[in-house]
Amino acid sequence: MIKWLLKIMVCAVNAFILAYILPGIEIKDTFTALMVAVVLSLLDAFVKPLLILLTLPATILTLGIFIFIINACIIMLDAYFVHGFKVQSFWHALLFSILLSFFNSFVHKRAFPEEKKTQQDN
Repeated sequence: MIKWLLKIMVCAVNAFILAYILPGIEIKDTFTALMVAVVLSLLDAFVKPLLILLTLPATILTLGIFIFIINACIIMLDAYFVHGFKVQSFWHALLFSILLSFFNSFVHKRAFPEEKKTQQDN
């Protein structure tokens, strides 16, 4: 639970910074950024797997590139649910989702390193 809350905080900070940098993305305040991260995690947990399953032929045909389209749709759905989070267009959502995924994975790998399993030679 604590790890999930830390990941939400990291996502909220990254989303707030990206909204400040990117044109076409607007987050009103830090509470809105936190709500964006919470709703995004819920959408990623429940809606995204269903969308991936429904669009599996398109994902296979495009060798996985269609996942970017799904991510942009999730961002636009997040903007629909969270007041104070505005996305100007699909292309802004696509760029935001790519950069947010990159920065979240970068920070998560640094903040939550997996313990390497060591094998003992017998």
